[in-house]
Order: sequence, then structure tokens, then C-alpha cells
Amino acid sequence: QVRLVESGGGLAQTGDSLRLSCVASGRTFSLHVMGWFRQAPGKEREFVAAISWGGTTTYYADSVKGRFTISRDNAKNTVYLQMNNLKPEDTAVYYCAAQKVPFGSNPRSPGEYGYWGQGTQVTVSS
Repeated sequence: QVRLVESGGGLAQTGDSLRLSCVASGRTFSLHVMGWFRQAPGKEREFVAAISWGGTTTYYADSVKGRFTISRDNAKNTVYLQMNNLKPEDTAVYYCAAQKVPFGSNPRSPGEYGYWGQGTQVTVSS
């Protein structure tokens, strides 16, 4: 059974940092683009960041660029999202995802992802 399990969410204040982790089990995703998405109450799920299978290329939403960093450790089947200088508008459930096929493309599109975690809540107070 394929599972993606996120951890590291919680409560933070404006300007704080959090580090999210996503561990995959049941299969390896070392050749898959991995991404983070988030969904705030009453809003659609939105792209946050993605990383190529080799970790050499990263993609970010404009709203998080310069504050968030995505990375991966293929040996551990784990992807991370370092979130610095958090803002109240970052409050959302954060989801880890893996693309459906190896060496995929269009990393910003949720439709390219076939595996999703259950999500971890991040709440940032002002």
C-alpha cells in the first residue's frame, strides 16, 4: 500500500519557521516529481512548491518564493518543506504529493499528481 505521511505542522507566530516532512512508503518515488500543495478554508487547493526527481530543479509559487525551500532525500524516500518567515496567509492544510509517472512534467498542476498524503495543519497567528 502506497502511503505519503506528512508531519511537522502546528501552531506558529508571524515570522516563525516550521519544517514539514513527508515520508513515502510502499514504493519508491526517487524518479518522481514531488510537490507540496495547500488548502485554506473556503479556498481551492493551491500549488506551493515542487522538486524534480534528482532534486536539481525546484519550483515555487510566487507567494512563498524566498521564504520556503523544498528539498528531498531519495535514500530516505522523504521530501521536506522548510518554511521561514511565516505569515498568517500561510495558514492552511499542507499536502505532500507525488506525480503519477516517473520523470513527469508540469509540476504546478495538481492533475499530474497521483499520490497524496492526508495533510498536516499549519496555523500562523499574527
